Amino acid sequence: MRIADPQTQIHLDELREMAAAMFGDMVKAVVDIEREIMAVDAELHADEEALLIERGSDPYDLWGINLYPEMKDADFLEFSSMINLRPSRGNRSRGVENPATRDRIRNIVNRLVIR
Repeated sequence: MRIADPQTQIHLDELREMAAAMFGDMVKAVVDIEREIMAVDAELHADEEALLIERGSDPYDLWGINLYPEMKDADFLEFSSMINLRPSRGNRSRGVENPATRDRIRNIVNRLVIR
């Protein structure tokens, strides 16, 4: 697992290598929308979530996504993870239902991934 932040961004080629080694075409990631950091490269979003919590993130701010390094534009990022299932916060699916939260996640990913 690796954490990407504004000082240690992650290159698209590194995501490609991670994808090839784990799932073939996808890399799981968890984004902290307040701290604007992202954990990547684990078998489970829950493992990335645990790492970020261990390093000071608030679980309330964490969202699971999937990155597809070979895809472009909207197909590059998928909002789907079991950790997103949070009925108490109004999120009743594996996706990210709030459009503003999706926009924040997209912006953070775009700043952290060097293409």
